[in-house]
Amino acid sequence: MKITKFAQSCILIESTENRILVDPGNILFDESLLAEYWNDIDIILVTHKHADHFCVPAISQMLKNAKTKLYSSSEVAGAYSEIDVNIVKVGDEIAGDDFKIEVVDSVHGYMPFLKGDGEINEGLGYIIEIEGKRFYVVGDSICFKNDYKCDILCVPVSGHGLVMGTFEAALYAKEVEASLVIPVHMDNPRFPVDLDFLRGDFKDLNYRVLGIRECLVI
Repeated sequence: MKITKFAQSCILIESTENRILVDPGNILFDESLLAEYWNDIDIILVTHKHADHFCVPAISQMLKNAKTKLYSSSEVAGAYSEIDVNIVKVGDEIAGDDFKIEVVDSVHGYMPFLKGDGEINEGLGYIIEIEGKRFYVVGDSICFKNDYKCDILCVPVSGHGLVMGTFEAALYAKEVEASLVIPVHMDNPRFPVDLDFLRGDFKDLNYRVLGIRECLVI
């Protein structure tokens, strides 16, 4: 399995058979991504409707490939009615020849500036079973009680009341029994991440901070 990290929360997961792209957003987006990385995608998964997870020009271009399928919530489908979204909900499964994707809950934090169109009422997470590993993409979520388990955890760490901070993310990683943690949601300048705090809170975890366009082979 090959994992490539892009800006904010975007992750590309590649197996021998499939290319799964999660949350291709608009932060630091440029056309070279479509040519060099976001091409020939099998599955696009979007956790919620915010633009830092859903870049309309990029997704529209990727969906010109007939094999590419986009999965997300009914809330996302309503926000982007011009885009062909396969609607899924918590409890659903997406199955392929060499993968299975469980659609799980995700609880986006609320702040007053989100009131109205910015509120997230239907956040999703995804647990992707592929090449013998369970890869859990939490989405933009605060800490919440669940019984999910995984091998690799992709978790937000920028805090600010919207998603987990480094302290909660570390506790969450231990609760889901992740053997590898990849912190994300770190590239919006409005919500800076203190890497010293992260290193301190994550000291008991096996984690990897990936740079933009950096790859990791598992």
